[in-house]
Amino acid sequence: MLRVELTTQLLRVRTLIVLACLAAVPVLSAFSYASEAGHRNGRQTGLFGASPYSALNHAMASMAFIEPLLLPILVALPAAAIASSDREWGTLRYLYVAPVSRARLLAAKLGALAVLTAMATLCVLTTGLLAGVAVYGWHPFHIIGAPNLTGGETATRVLTATGYCLLSMLSIATVAFALGLLLPRGIEALGTAVAFVIAAGLLNGSHALHAVQVVLPMHYWQDWTHLFDPSGTARLGMGVVAQSATIVLATCAAALVLSRRDPAA
Repeated sequence: MLRVELTTQLLRVRTLIVLACLAAVPVLSAFSYASEAGHRNGRQTGLFGASPYSALNHAMASMAFIEPLLLPILVALPAAAIASSDREWGTLRYLYVAPVSRARLLAAKLGALAVLTAMATLCVLTTGLLAGVAVYGWHPFHIIGAPNLTGGETATRVLTATGYCLLSMLSIATVAFALGLLLPRGIEALGTAVAFVIAAGLLNGSHALHAVQVVLPMHYWQDWTHLFDPSGTARLGMGVVAQSATIVLATCAAALVLSRRDPAA
């Protein structure tokens, strides 16, 4: 089931377009700032200011730019499709008759969801790294206002940030997946997931709504960027808890929909 689901999704034009869009942003960004190679990017600070110093700098800056809005939207697109495609194509009832247990069907779809989410996240970092090597070269990771990171420090922080970003994207992917099972059509699930991301982003910008912000997984998505501050410290514990809780709740909701309601109806 997992192999069939992955093959079906990976060969779809929609998936290839999603990956191409994600790859285009770091590539275009690298070439647009080629003249700044080896220097600070204008007066910007943080990851964006240090982006032209090295390939790894550019890769992490690309992730920081794409993660708040574009990446979750493009992750939600295949997630909603994975959940709703069998019902919309009219093949879900045949899977039940095969017989394929609902638990096996859910596990296969969640497995495909995790693989596609990882591919989307790594696509940003990989293309950012390759474009950075071509334009800026391979140099030590530079932090504005602090010494360059050693190889070990760079590896630890980059891997930690990558894992945290992947966990964050899995949270919105599982939400879109649950909506894809619950709502009549995949486009409705995608629209709801996108509206959720946008609304959460707006709420996160209001200091008066702190009590609401702390329960939203999006509130913690950019916490990893503090790994690349001069202090080099980031409190990721609450973010990990929030993303994990969202994944568990959305997965339980998806399982409940499959067990209590016929999604093919």
